[in-house]
Amino acid sequence: MEQGTFASAPTGALPKVAIVGRPNVGKSTLLNRLVASRVSIVEPTAGVTRDRVSVPARLDTQQGSYWVEAIDTGGIGIVDRDDLSSQVEQQVAMALASADLVLFLVDVRDGPTPLDQEVARRLRGSKVPVLLVVNKVEKRSLEWDVEGFRRLGRFDGPFPISAQEGEGLDPLYERIVSLVGHLASTEPLAAPEFKLAVVGLRNAGKSTLINSLTRSERMIVSEIPGTTRDSVDVRFERDGRSFVAIDTAGLRKKSSQKDAVEFFSDARSHRTIRRADVVVHLFDVSLPLSAVDKRLARYVIDHYKPVILGANKWDLVSEMEREQFVQYLRDELTGLAFAPIHFLSAKTGQGVDRLLDRSEKLLEESRRRVSTGELNRALERTAGARSPSADGARVHLYYATQVESTPPTFVVFVNDKRLVGREYVRFLTKRLRQELGFESVPLRVVLRDRKSTEEQS
Repeated sequence: MEQGTFASAPTGALPKVAIVGRPNVGKSTLLNRLVASRVSIVEPTAGVTRDRVSVPARLDTQQGSYWVEAIDTGGIGIVDRDDLSSQVEQQVAMALASADLVLFLVDVRDGPTPLDQEVARRLRGSKVPVLLVVNKVEKRSLEWDVEGFRRLGRFDGPFPISAQEGEGLDPLYERIVSLVGHLASTEPLAAPEFKLAVVGLRNAGKSTLINSLTRSERMIVSEIPGTTRDSVDVRFERDGRSFVAIDTAGLRKKSSQKDAVEFFSDARSHRTIRRADVVVHLFDVSLPLSAVDKRLARYVIDHYKPVILGANKWDLVSEMEREQFVQYLRDELTGLAFAPIHFLSAKTGQGVDRLLDRSEKLLEESRRRVSTGELNRALERTAGARSPSADGARVHLYYATQVESTPPTFVVFVNDKRLVGREYVRFLTKRLRQELGFESVPLRVVLRDRKSTEEQS
């Protein structure tokens, strides 16, 4: 049965179903299966998941469809290569403390291991139901090995499944609903107000900002670069309104990527930009811009995303240095001259609430539509200010229309678009932004030849 995706997920308190187990038993694969989307990175390297990944999921059962909150956690007992084991374990403990139901995941191919026994020992005193789920049972010959996991303790189950192939999930879903269905929602509600993605260089303070925005310790924060490996959606509420903040892995040069985990982290960061409504490109004001920052800015420009240049750690520099940094950003990121610069301190929380307010206004501006009459009067003034003619050929700007918002997209009809160079398109875009009041969001201008029949009429 195919499950629901995050896009149509409900808001409000949902029963929390935490997936726990030792590293590499398939926790992230099971989460992805529950939500029918590649939310968590799946890779053979132990310890890929560090933060709690929490996503609403719809379980389709014979009793109907029920929404729960599925939580992926880091592997219990992991030996982390960046010495973050204690932080990972803390995130696991927080997930267990808030859970209404626990899925204890094990790997049938390995049999009960000493680390499985350690996980079982921790779960025996759980105050909430624990379902023993035996994963990777793709072959009938392995079903005989499932019974061997009963020695781990008197847990509910075992439930043999294959998270990878989607097999054996119906009985598991039925049992989950029988235990927490009375807490679950049966109605899909409105999507969040908007998705705010935080991107930037490694160690720019992205996870700290997410924690400050959500007023929780959802993300592991460390001085070690590259702590966050995945793109993590964190749903939070302010004044009764629901938002999603997306933490992303810090980007680095491709030549410096150590393994497949960092490659997928990089790809997820770019995918996050594409699905975000507003992007915060975070910088450490004490450090110069890197080539990675500039490539990231180019990616944001190419996808016409509303973006705020977040100058983090501003409390560590003087007023004069802040003014110099503004000019420095404008000189280095010329393609983002329209983007607002926002000074903040993710660590102390200064400027963080105003960042969310500013993001809302930016999204509102990007969704604005202008009338055809207003647009064409602005086009006429623009053509009068600077003629688009080139090489002796006369270019006619006939009329324009707004075809969509987010980003505001304008189609300008001309007699021959081949005669209009990129420089004039940049001029036209800048003037339309000024004329129409789109001060802080990207505009997309598309030239189109007017049909000859229209020209003759």
